[in-house]
Amino acid sequence: VQLQASGGGLVQAGGSLRLSCAASGRTFSMYAVGWFRQAPTKEREFVASISRSGGMTRYVESVKGRFTISRDHAKNTVYLKMNSLKPEDTADYYCAAVNVASTRWVASAQGDYRYWGQGTQVTVSS
Repeated sequence: VQLQASGGGLVQAGGSLRLSCAASGRTFSMYAVGWFRQAPTKEREFVASISRSGGMTRYVESVKGRFTISRDHAKNTVYLKMNSLKPEDTADYYCAAVNVASTRWVASAQGDYRYWGQGTQVTVSS
């Protein structure tokens, strides 16, 4: 599967953005998906993940209550809606996917994911 991340941009603190991760192929519903981010001079970190079914999600503590991950199987797309953005959310955001049998499996480790998209840059000004 090939992943295309988009939706990044420059936004003021307190603002919102919605990132999209569009996948090629007809079987994206067979993949669990995660979002990760990497800020300048920092290591890439987990942000959120969603199961194949969309029924299970996981978030890093720092974004809980502000970010929402969702998916649209008909559009082969996973979204990351980011509200109440903070300057510390500034980073390149990457989506990743892995083909799994379980409809409820979610994961936060980078090594659990096999396919990665290119990053989309998010800049939050103070």
